[in-house]
Amino acid sequence: MLKSLHIENIAVIERADVDFTRGLSVLTGETGAGKSIMIDALNAVLGNRTSRELVRTGAEKASVTAVFESAEAELWCRDNEIDAEDGEIILQRRLNADGKTSARVNGVPVSAGQLRELGALLLDIHGQNDGRQLLDEKRHLDYLDRYGVSEDRIREFSGAYAAWREFVRESERLRMDEAEKARLEDSLRYRIQELEKAELRSGEEAELTERRDLLRNAEKLTENLESAYSALYEASENAVSLCGDAEYSVERASSWSPDLAETAALIRDARLALEDAAERLREKRQELDFSPEEYDRLEERLALLRRLEKKYAADEDGLIALLEESRRRLDELEYAEDRLAKLEKETAEARKKAFRAAEDLSAERKAAASRLEKQVETELRELNMPSVRFRVLLDRREGDEPLNADGIDQIRFVMSANAGEALGPISRIASGGELARIMLALKNVFAEKDRVEALIFDEVDTGVSGIAAQRVAEKLARLAKNRQVLCVTHLPQIAAMAEAQYLVEKKERDGRTYTDIRLLDREGRRRELARISGGEDVSETLLAGAEELLARADQFRAAL
Repeated sequence: MLKSLHIENIAVIERADVDFTRGLSVLTGETGAGKSIMIDALNAVLGNRTSRELVRTGAEKASVTAVFESAEAELWCRDNEIDAEDGEIILQRRLNADGKTSARVNGVPVSAGQLRELGALLLDIHGQNDGRQLLDEKRHLDYLDRYGVSEDRIREFSGAYAAWREFVRESERLRMDEAEKARLEDSLRYRIQELEKAELRSGEEAELTERRDLLRNAEKLTENLESAYSALYEASENAVSLCGDAEYSVERASSWSPDLAETAALIRDARLALEDAAERLREKRQELDFSPEEYDRLEERLALLRRLEKKYAADEDGLIALLEESRRRLDELEYAEDRLAKLEKETAEARKKAFRAAEDLSAERKAAASRLEKQVETELRELNMPSVRFRVLLDRREGDEPLNADGIDQIRFVMSANAGEALGPISRIASGGELARIMLALKNVFAEKDRVEALIFDEVDTGVSGIAAQRVAEKLARLAKNRQVLCVTHLPQIAAMAEAQYLVEKKERDGRTYTDIRLLDREGRRRELARISGGEDVSETLLAGAEELLARADQFRAAL
């Protein structure tokens, strides 16, 4: 659930802190007071796209911080190596006036994409855009699949479809005209010949570069090696000889002072180490014997490797992989006819398998459609649409090839809002208030399967009034029994049904506009409900009506 929200310099909100509770909460206030800005702030902290216009005029930056509590989000944090202290998930989004943004989860920097992924587990915001999505018939199949089709069934079909399409793509690659085929074969043969001639070996370039750099500095290196070797072993008074003399002298001295035996052993170890070092220097010096021809060969070889890497935009390993792929592709072309004959059978078999999976998917969709129709109609009747008919039209896709990535089905939601009217597209049949209730009904149906614990409804009451408004309020209260629900509303019936009510007020101070958000007590709610019902002049009659609304809402919630 959403526990708290902190906003700084977002539009007309200079600073706001709001604590939320479980159940149904509402935001009320005059039109333009800034209620929608709260939704904009939440969208921002959930990782959605923002605009620099959100930053308050005159401010260099803005920020939104939201604190959540969610078991699903804790798992996400664990998978992304982010600590979730005490089960709290703290999301923060900062917006700069230049349009740049940054995000953190529990203090750890994350990308906007990660924030969106996490936000989808925490909060579901339903706004007017969802109503437009409901009108888009291309999305109806997604709605149905979300509602009642198992993920295993969808994965089974998707896998079979992808396998069939891969066979189709391979067939298309092999079916080319003879002239194109000849050009491609010539190109592949030339590439293979060029790469084979190069006798590529993984890691060769690094080895050659190291050897070339060694030879390039061979004169200075030899001079220093010889100087070191002479000091250790060749000079008349070299380190090994002097160390040997010291060893002899200390060994003789140990015969009179036995405690020097250990010192003699240390000198002996040092002499042996010096002899070993001198031998290594001698061997390294011998490795430096080379001819100018060797250096030239190294440079030529490196130039060839780098020319091939630049030509084919690949490193050594990439060139080796390209050679193997070119050989495979040439074999494929040379034996294209044989492969095509085999592919025909494989493609046909793969399509049969994909089609069977699509039919199984379609059968599951039909069963889900029947259940969805009944549930949505039940929900809508509870929302004061007693004569509504809601149908899911599921037809076989027409055309030469009915099978695509979605299966074989065409799906449309249609409805009749009133008795005696024919079924038709929702966009043509539903009024604004009916569309809002249909969306609420679907949201209520889908909420049973959604794992998101918090829902926000922005302007869900658009076009709704009277008895319908009361039914919407009751539906939100039922939904809030098992979810946290936050609703922006202008309707007294919905506002009264809430367990917590926040007033959003716009004020002017020193020539600037400010928006304040505060939690109302019982008397504050009574006066705000009276204002919503009757306007600016709040009479005793309006206050009494507001009290009656609150009392009825208390009774309804207590009976749930």
